[in-house]
Amino acid sequence: MTTYPPDQRDFSRSAPVRLWEDDFAADPHRYYAALRAQGPVGWAELAPGITAFVVTDRRAALAVLHDDETFSHDPRAWEETVPVDSPVLGMMRWRPNALFADGAEHLRYRRTLLDVFDLVEPHDLRARVHRAVRLVVGRIGPRGEADLVEEFARPLLALVFNDLFGLPDSQGDRLHRGLARMMEGGPEARAGEAEYAGYVLDLVAAKAARPGEDLPSRLLEHPAGLTEEEVTWQVFLTLGAGFEPTSNLVSNTLSRILGNDLYYSTLTSGARPVMDAVVEVLHHETPLANYGIYYAREPVAFHGVWLPETVPVVVSYGALGHFAEREVTAGRHPSDASHLSWGAGAHACPVRQHTLLIVTEAIERLMQWLPDLEPVLPRERLAWRPGPFHRSLRALPVRFTPRTPDHPGDPT
Repeated sequence: MTTYPPDQRDFSRSAPVRLWEDDFAADPHRYYAALRAQGPVGWAELAPGITAFVVTDRRAALAVLHDDETFSHDPRAWEETVPVDSPVLGMMRWRPNALFADGAEHLRYRRTLLDVFDLVEPHDLRARVHRAVRLVVGRIGPRGEADLVEEFARPLLALVFNDLFGLPDSQGDRLHRGLARMMEGGPEARAGEAEYAGYVLDLVAAKAARPGEDLPSRLLEHPAGLTEEEVTWQVFLTLGAGFEPTSNLVSNTLSRILGNDLYYSTLTSGARPVMDAVVEVLHHETPLANYGIYYAREPVAFHGVWLPETVPVVVSYGALGHFAEREVTAGRHPSDASHLSWGAGAHACPVRQHTLLIVTEAIERLMQWLPDLEPVLPRERLAWRPGPFHRSLRALPVRFTPRTPDHPGDPT
């Protein structure tokens, strides 16, 4: 039985805040408030029976993100305590890639990612996004109505990432179907993980047999000498971390723009950039709400809580954004207004500029093709996908004047 120092809180007999409930997706702010009421570090469930400490205070979050000596990304000690059929294992199990490595091993993996993404020129990436928007708008434009989640953001990002990773457009459905189920952490998570893993295994095997001008081929050829297995798990990480949060960033941003005079009426005239709306989402409704996952290297006291080494410590970017937005709404200005959606420290996102380019170009190009987008539902009536890790819309229905890509006056 664990003995806790007398000055540290013991949550082991407390009811955890259940982040896997459907109500969390509908109203995360109530859950974040319950966590914050426990102090800088709260007690939660990521899935039934899978508990975690959740950091909701900015100062405590930065302490975790920057302290590589106290905290590790390696989940293997925790995995030994978790049922093999846990729905969150797909998102949390150890793999030999940059996300789950520390120290020199992490630097080796991270360097390969930085090097191969540095070869993606901004003008080339912009052209890929423009091509994808044209294809997607060609499908939805003539109808005059669409769901901007399932019929724009997700298929668009599938086209862009399949292009970058060297797969044909026809593979898009396979990509976003498996990832969506794995990310939600529900009853279909294991099937989603298997489908996505199969997708990546097939991709890397194809590139090992016939290299091309794509990211997996460049990883296989990198001077760091990654094995085919290591490349597989690097691709598993980067393709998943690129596709799912980026598509959610597109749809979350569009949901804030559409029907909002502060943005939409001025954006169409070019008076206010899309980037303003993107940054607002990153501050207050980040797509990866609870995926800064760490583990204490050994039992340690942290902000009044005793952290054993086999319980995840989750930095809640969603909670941090929620409480920062409350400060702004109340007319107060936080002392540090920067957001932490990209993470911080050694594991901060290495491709943020690529992500921002994709998102802003996708939204701007969509609005050029379909300049009179109108939401069917007010934002407060939109539904959100369940899952402890993300903030992701189920649907964003819109209507607009029907248009076709060859309509006179459309962009080329």
